[in-house]
Amino acid sequence: MAKTKAAKGRYWRAHLRCVGVLLVIWFVTSFGCGILLRDWLDENFPSVGSAPFGFWMAQQGSIISFVLILLGYKFWMERIEADLEHDEEEVK
Repeated sequence: MAKTKAAKGRYWRAHLRCVGVLLVIWFVTSFGCGILLRDWLDENFPSVGSAPFGFWMAQQGSIISFVLILLGYKFWMERIEADLEHDEEEVK
């Protein structure tokens, strides 16, 4: 029973670490690139199509990064669950 609680604790710590890292990435790409760094991105990066890069990041880049974050979450959680299942099989 104690090992089950320990496994649950490891799972939740790994899950919260995953979510925390991905939320920071989401904040940086959406708020940072779209609002705070927009003027700097416009000046220092080439335009995408006919739109300046900062505007593009605010409109399209944050959406694309969100989809990539969802995919990253899927693969990261699959790895966490596989590692914990492997650990539980060793205990049995």
